[in-house]
Amino acid sequence: MALSPAWDAWLSENLLRGVAAEALARTLVAGGVAPEEARSEVARAGRHPAVEAGARHVALRAEVASLLEVRSALHAQARAGVERRRGVSAGEFQARYYRAHRPVVLEDFLEGWSLLERWRPEALARELGDVEVEVMAGRDTRADHDLSPDGCRTVMRLADFLHRLEHGGPTNDLYLTARNFALERPELRRLLDDVRPAPGFLQPQPPPGGIKLWVGPAGTRTALHHDVDSVLFCQVHGRKRFWLIPSFETPRVYNREHVWSAVDAAAPDLARFPGFATAHVHEVVLGPGEMLFIPVGWWHQVHALDVSVSVTFQSLDVPGGNARWHTSG
Repeated sequence: MALSPAWDAWLSENLLRGVAAEALARTLVAGGVAPEEARSEVARAGRHPAVEAGARHVALRAEVASLLEVRSALHAQARAGVERRRGVSAGEFQARYYRAHRPVVLEDFLEGWSLLERWRPEALARELGDVEVEVMAGRDTRADHDLSPDGCRTVMRLADFLHRLEHGGPTNDLYLTARNFALERPELRRLLDDVRPAPGFLQPQPPPGGIKLWVGPAGTRTALHHDVDSVLFCQVHGRKRFWLIPSFETPRVYNREHVWSAVDAAAPDLARFPGFATAHVHEVVLGPGEMLFIPVGWWHQVHALDVSVSVTFQSLDVPGGNARWHTSG
């Protein structure tokens, strides 16, 4: 029986990652392939010209991979979790977290900001309910909704959207995301009046798109991915759970499509993604008023535990500007 193209691709990838042939054969057997045929398919894949050529390129990257492994080992030795802090000055934030490439939760970052009340779902519905907004709907029917969001775009009254969040129960089907550019709409621009100055954290006049709004029900999920610059992720209403993986462990997360990983960090399939078994996964729950600093390149997966309102900032007030990862995707 010939293997499917998906299994062929899986075999090639894991051979190039250095996964033992015996382990790959066992996985094929568990998937219903006869033992002798499984061993034959693994050997055949190893002889494929593309795999042989790829192996030579993989060898050229060995030194870089070794350096990343050293960085990961140092991270493990430090037993570095995600700190939760209060009273952090801009200078300490930049030195201890931004330039050190370390995530942190600042529990009091939004303390005193009017948006903690004015951006609650009931307040938004009362003050701006008649405004039509674009949202992402029908996400549950599309496995590729993160990679290809255009097929999910729809328009509805903000009040109707918020009513569905409050009364529709947990779902990943409906979400107002950064790609909907809500804060770029003239009718909603006044919400930005509730953003307080934060010298040393946020640029005083961020460019268009530098501030992004996220509103969704309990159950919304964003797949494992990284951003191309550092992000201040602020929780206004409700709670969100994050799974964070260091940027220097990128080889372990099966990055296949631009900034996206194929792994579900909450329930990884280690048979299909064995390299992920050694990734350092940090879990954080972010509540109202708290900010999570996500350094550039750090992988993160997000799950809303409640009806949630979040705002993210990428225009950081740091010397030289927010360092950017120029990916090839």
